[in-house]
This record gives sequence, structure tokens and C-alpha cells, in this order.
Amino acid sequence: MSNSNVDADGPIHILYIDDDEELALLMQKNLGRRGFSVEWAQSGAAGLARLGEGGIDAVVLDHLLTGETGLDILPCITDMPDHPPVIYATGSDDTGIAVAALKAGADDYMLKGISADYFDLLAAALEQALERARFRRETAQAQEVIRQQRDLAEMLLAEVNHRIANSLGLVGALIRMQSSMTKDQVAIDALHETQMRINAIASVHRRLYTNRQVGSVQVDEYLDSLLTELEASMRDDNRPHRIVLAAQPVKLATDKVITLGLIVSELVTNAFKYAYPDGVSGEIRVTVDQADEALRLIVEDDGAGFEPSSPAWGTGLGTRILTAMAASLKSDFAYDPGHDGTRATLVFSLQEGK
Repeated sequence: MSNSNVDADGPIHILYIDDDEELALLMQKNLGRRGFSVEWAQSGAAGLARLGEGGIDAVVLDHLLTGETGLDILPCITDMPDHPPVIYATGSDDTGIAVAALKAGADDYMLKGISADYFDLLAAALEQALERARFRRETAQAQEVIRQQRDLAEMLLAEVNHRIANSLGLVGALIRMQSSMTKDQVAIDALHETQMRINAIASVHRRLYTNRQVGSVQVDEYLDSLLTELEASMRDDNRPHRIVLAAQPVKLATDKVITLGLIVSELVTNAFKYAYPDGVSGEIRVTVDQADEALRLIVEDDGAGFEPSSPAWGTGLGTRILTAMAASLKSDFAYDPGHDGTRATLVFSLQEGK
């Protein structure tokens, strides 16, 4: 038999736990011929003490020991961190013992003997157990490397999102400074709307890095933050309106969240500006729900109403943005003509590619 068990560091070290000295000597002699170095421990306590010193590659554990059984010792071995594989040896053909040993963490079991065939089978069982242990170690190491690489990628992505959010925040601040130096009210309103659009995008990136999310955002949390900022920015004595959000906890890909945020921002801004007369408070409701792999957005108010075929208020840029964003989501977008006030509904598929 070839000596496949010997590596550059010497033979494989086996600990044999048994109270039978004669069988221990046979084990040392026969496994030694097969490339193993066998140490003997005549009790469970001695075996555990030797294992605690390290340097043991595998264990052969006998079932019947003085005053105890191998089943008493086996859990103590398997509780050790990175414990060596255990071959459970028993002279009994009671399958219940084998089942109990395997359930307790043994890698394999053997019916004891003293023939050459027995030691050949034991050597093969040890080789297989060591190979399985090596595979488990390599798998665990590979998984650890993958985990570390994933953590690094998530950290770098969080940093990218942080920097994007900061850069967009800086752009928004520059626009705010520009609007403060402008006298033209139309230009001020346009700059203010541009700032809110930028904020809708920046808010997504802030949520990505603060929540350590990768590639997706919780829609309800994002819209709650966005609409809180939007209301604080637009509400004044002439527009004392309140935004009410009812959204299910749906996760959405980053690009779709940004598009959805821009659509919500445009619709809510329009409602704030045009739904109610100056000084009259009103409610603007935003609803997001999911059904049949589709997401539905409703933005509605109880104001003056809106006729889509009528000329656009302002520059019409908001309407063009809405049309473009709705098209990018491949959505169905429509106004409800039967609603008292304005109700816009957008529905799009949550399935990729649809």
C-alpha cells in the first residue's frame, strides 16, 4: 500500500483512545505500517488532555472504556473548536450505537477487529475523514475570503454613495445660494424645483450608505424621508398643506427608486403649488402598495383638479420629466378623471426586464 498519508511535515498523527493496551499496541504497529503515527490514551480524560495540547490530526475512539463509553467523550471532542475528525470504534453490532455516534458528531464508525482487513478499512476511513475535514477547512476559508471581499465591496460602495450624496448636497447648496441672489421669482421657483429634484436623488444615496444597503432601497422609508424634507421645504403661510404617506415596505432597485422619487417629487410639488388656493390648507396623499409583482403609486389631493389636456402650468418642464420618468419604468401612468381633485396613478412591474 502506498504511503499517501505522509506529507512534507511528517506522518498523520492519530490519537487512539481505548483502555485495552494490547489493542493499542496493535493499532500503533499496523497503522504505523500504513503511514500513521499513533498515540495512545487509555481513558477519556487522558485523551481530552492530549487533544488540548494540539497536534492531533484524527481520533479513533473506542466505545467501551473503563467506567464510561465513547459516547460520553465524543461530545467533549466535538465541542472543541476546529476539532479533528473522529472514527468511532465498537465491538458491538448494535446499529443504535453507530447511529448515536454519528449523531453526536463522529465522522465514521468501525466494527473493531484485529485482522489486516480491519486495519486496512480503518486506514481508508481515516483517509476519507481527513479528506472531508480538509474540504471543510478549505470551504470555510474560501467562505471567509468571500465574506471579507463582500464586506470590503460594501464598505467601498457605501463610501461611493456617501461621496455622491455629499456632492449632490453641495450642488443643491450652490443652487440655493444662486436663488438667494436672484430677484426674478420665476427663476427662483425654477431653481427651487431643481434643488428638490437633486435632493430626491441625493436622498437615495444617503439611505444607501446610512443603512448599509447594496443595490436596493426600502421604498416606504425612503419616501417618508423624502416627503418630510419636501413638506418642510415647501410649506409656508400661503401653502399650509400636509403630506400623508401610506406605503408598504417594498424593496426596490436603486435606479428605480431614484426614478420613483423624482416622479413623487414632481407630483407632490405640483399639488403643493396648484391644488389649493393660497392660504387654504389641504391634504396631499401618497400611497404605495404592491400586488401581483407590480408596484402602484397614487398621489392625490382634494383641490381644484387638473385637466391633462389643458395647457401646462409654468414652463411644462415638470410634465416632461414625469413623462420621461414614467416611460423609463415602462409604467402605466394616468390621471383619474372621476376624482374630485387630482389623482395620478402609476403602475409598473417589479420583475426585472419587464
